[in-house]
Amino acid sequence: MGYGQYQYVSPSNPRNCGVWPKTGFSPRKAQLSLYGLKDTPAGAALLPGLGTCTEGAGCVYVRKLEDIDEAVLRRLITIAFDRPDDPEPAP
Repeated sequence: MGYGQYQYVSPSNPRNCGVWPKTGFSPRKAQLSLYGLKDTPAGAALLPGLGTCTEGAGCVYVRKLEDIDEAVLRRLITIAFDRPDDPEPAP
């Protein structure tokens, strides 16, 4: 489930661009996947304070919500939701 949206441009290939949720989650049997929390410098800086979690390429995995700091999670979601659109690459 995703919330909000922003226009992204891939830094490695500017022709890859589109609309993506600002933040989101996917409940899975083994763990909860959280998206958009580490995509900005401010989010990446706060991530170590979240608690027991692991990182994937574009998401954060949490086994139990009791293992993370809810206040840090709220701040990470706020940062993700305030994310502006990516700037268009220079020609």
